[in-house]
Amino acid sequence: MDVKDTVVVVTGGASGIGAALVRRFHADGARHVVVVDRNLEAATEVAREVGGVPEQVDVADAAAVAALVERTVAREGRLDVFCSNAGITTGVELDDPDDLWHRALEVNLMAHVYAARAVVPVMLKQGRGYLVNTASAAGLLISPGDAPYTVSKHAAVGFAEHLAVTYGDRGIGVSVVCPLGVDTPLLMDPLAAGDRGAAAVAASGTIVTAEAVADAVLAAMAQDRFLVLPHPEVGTFWAQKASDPDRWLRGLRRLVASQQQP
Repeated sequence: MDVKDTVVVVTGGASGIGAALVRRFHADGARHVVVVDRNLEAATEVAREVGGVPEQVDVADAAAVAALVERTVAREGRLDVFCSNAGITTGVELDDPDDLWHRALEVNLMAHVYAARAVVPVMLKQGRGYLVNTASAAGLLISPGDAPYTVSKHAAVGFAEHLAVTYGDRGIGVSVVCPLGVDTPLLMDPLAAGDRGAAAVAASGTIVTAEAVADAVLAAMAQDRFLVLPHPEVGTFWAQKASDPDRWLRGLRRLVASQQQP
């Protein structure tokens, strides 16, 4: 898709990959970019940079997401690109005193479902549209030390595949973004705190900038390409996992163990 003159919504748009996407869409000629985040003040700052529209929305609230789409279409007359980008990590495994399993599933998976439910009918009526769903390399591989993140991101990739199969021949493009380590607070804060999962991610490949991820997304959209891998090595790891799962699991156990050593 050529993003020139398009109307774009980016959730989680106040920082990290979301903010980089907002700026890149604007630089590539999008007509208007809607910057969505729970932090309205931060969303307003990013929106001001690009002449966009800030929106305070909890993406885990289906009614709020539907209302966001309705407001955008009413104001702009159309909605061409929806980037479902918001996400959270948890750092939990089996123990879950704060019910982060459900929160991770709501934000990392169901937010994609709520977005598609609201925007796909609009795009079908328009005859075109594009969905960009941010998942993670964890959706193809694993995130050691964060079971809800791994499970919810696997589900997000599966849902994106469903969208691509169901609507790909009806004018709606779909891309799923699966980066490894990105220099954003989502990785860097746990890494600084000594989180072993974050350490394993950092040890698995280069930590890239959010801008590099945005570049990869726009390149994929231009080619109508489903899988966006800002880290090409993720494709290699994924192929190794598929060809010999037991060997891959043994190797990952060794990697995690090495990060636990003093």
